[in-house]
Amino acid sequence: MARKKEFDEDAALLKAMRLFWEQGYEKTSMQELVSHMGVHKGSIYDTFGDKQSLYIKTLKRYSEMLEQAYKRRMADTRSAKEAIRVLLEMAIQRNSLYEQQEEFPVGCFLVNTAVELAKHDSEAIDLVHLRWTYTQQIIYDLIVEGQQSGELSKALNAEALSYYFINALIGLRVMVKTISDRKKLQEIIEMNLSVLDC
Repeated sequence: MARKKEFDEDAALLKAMRLFWEQGYEKTSMQELVSHMGVHKGSIYDTFGDKQSLYIKTLKRYSEMLEQAYKRRMADTRSAKEAIRVLLEMAIQRNSLYEQQEEFPVGCFLVNTAVELAKHDSEAIDLVHLRWTYTQQIIYDLIVEGQQSGELSKALNAEALSYYFINALIGLRVMVKTISDRKKLQEIIEMNLSVLDC
């Protein structure tokens, strides 16, 4: 009979995610993960696999949290422009993405992964691309809906704009790591949104 796990898998995964997010993949040792997660090394391997497998699992968990947050925050939006604004503002609001009380690092785990592992881990980068493509599709659909409702001009190129906004979103996630001036970040958002007023 299999032994019952003596730890909360999701809580341990979130702790690992936080450590990877703060330090990056390469700088995080297995011993640090053992200490931070509060789980024996053997149990980590049995439950999550090796360090790379654990990293992939934390990236998938982060993506799930991001998707849940998008759906939760966009549920009450009444227009395409408002929904796109919500997406952009989520990038600059610390911990607005998470229901958990624990405070997570500033910035974006996906962006950190793209910067650190682009040339070293194809599985991780595939997950990053998948998430960015998913978000770009959300933006594209919002623009098309806005055009169909008459809110946005049909002269706008929905596909090009969806690429423009995913680029803006990623840029904001980078900027928030070094800029604490909320007003400046909000002005950047307003300038980005102004392209929809054509």
